[in-house]
Amino acid sequence: MSSTQEAQQDETGGAAGQPSEAELRAAYEAELSRITSADMVLQATVSLLNLGARRLGLVGGPDPAAPEQGTPERDLEQVRDAIDAVRGLMPVVERRAPQEARPLRDALSQLQMAYARESQSTAAPPPAQAPAQAVPTPPQPQPDTATPGPGPAESSGRLWVPGR
Repeated sequence: MSSTQEAQQDETGGAAGQPSEAELRAAYEAELSRITSADMVLQATVSLLNLGARRLGLVGGPDPAAPEQGTPERDLEQVRDAIDAVRGLMPVVERRAPQEARPLRDALSQLQMAYARESQSTAAPPPAQAPAQAVPTPPQPQPDTATPGPGPAESSGRLWVPGR
């Protein structure tokens, strides 16, 4: 490394053309002073909806130019977490950015419906049952409708019946 490169690196704190730590800190502070909590809530909501849709396989997918990527892995637990988080953020969105609430609610509804469909289709199928064979049922005694008697609970004394 030449002495001019070393001097340049010392001044900036990094390689030539890279911002120093002080410059990065100043840029971060400027961004924090500009952004609002409502902006962050909106950004988090949109990011969670996009992540949930991706984990459900609704968006994204293999890049034809990069076949080694494969298909995105479906993860219903992450989708459920994203849905729950967005549902928790929606009251803030509705209060702080009501004009943005409707499209986000629509996206959340679509994600919830797709999640419900996917979770039902991946639910374990009921165990296979043997073919039902005709099993004769014993004849049921016909109740005597002429003189109804006390039932088992009443005759045991555990049931209070008005007038008796």
